[in-house]
Amino acid sequence: MRAPAPAAGPDPAPDPEVRRWIRRELAGAPPQAPSLIITVWGDAIAPHGGAAMLPGIIDLLAPLGINERLVRTSVFRLAREGWLKATPVGRRSLYRLTRDGARRFEQAYRRIYAPPVLGWDETWELVVANGIKARTRRALKLELQWEGFGTIASGVYARPATAPSAVPRIAAALAIARELVVVRARDDAVLGGRTLASAGPRAWDLAGLAAGYRRFLRRFGSVIERFRMAGGAGHDPAQAFIVRTLLIHAYRRVLLRDPQLPATLLPLDWPGAAAYALCRDFYRLTHRAAERHLLATLEDARGGLPPASAEFHARFGGLG
Repeated sequence: MRAPAPAAGPDPAPDPEVRRWIRRELAGAPPQAPSLIITVWGDAIAPHGGAAMLPGIIDLLAPLGINERLVRTSVFRLAREGWLKATPVGRRSLYRLTRDGARRFEQAYRRIYAPPVLGWDETWELVVANGIKARTRRALKLELQWEGFGTIASGVYARPATAPSAVPRIAAALAIARELVVVRARDDAVLGGRTLASAGPRAWDLAGLAAGYRRFLRRFGSVIERFRMAGGAGHDPAQAFIVRTLLIHAYRRVLLRDPQLPATLLPLDWPGAAAYALCRDFYRLTHRAAERHLLATLEDARGGLPPASAEFHARFGGLG
């Protein structure tokens, strides 16, 4: 099933203020091509089947300051690293997510669009790792950090138990299940000493994350107001797509370092919630316009892209 054709009628004219903002952003903080392509694939292409012809990808990324040579070099690199697979279609190339690439995208991007954790029963998940080789220990630490674990002491990692455990998968992948001790526990102030809840500032760089979120809010707050001002008048599809891409690109760079702790473990003025709300509101405001631009620019081997998945429409608690 192919995506429906864009609605008839002229699109709203580009906003000159938004155009100037985009120009300043790309001049002041030009995105790196491979990282931006990962953002575009995860945010925009994966929900439409995960495959697109290379000429369309080149056209899609040109307004973001990524020229044809950089696109070709970057997608070739992503294919070499196992994210994408190239298939010849006549004289052109179709690039598709590999099975492993799709899994890695899903793992990362479900965190971006998921609502913040609201409830927590104060249970912690702890991992104790002793006697493993230094290289494996570094790999374990990186994998656990990705899943929100903080370092409590040398070889001791903890996170609030708010989601199903990722430790069995990590331990199996690194072949160290017998070298780990994994427990669930709760603080008990009666026993004396410091609680796990008090270890947050040492285990996670909350100050650095807060600064990153505040920079993000300052950077995107004004341009999003321009889109809000348009209201029911609609939005230029190309501008909606470009700003959404830059927004999600910047947001994921902060969010994927965020352990997403329960609110009871965060400072009262924690800016992560405001950053999430800004992304949610902009996505809901512009997703129809951004999708029109995407569907008018890209195609797969059979023509236009398939419709967006149900998971796409469930992003940020539902796009409405």
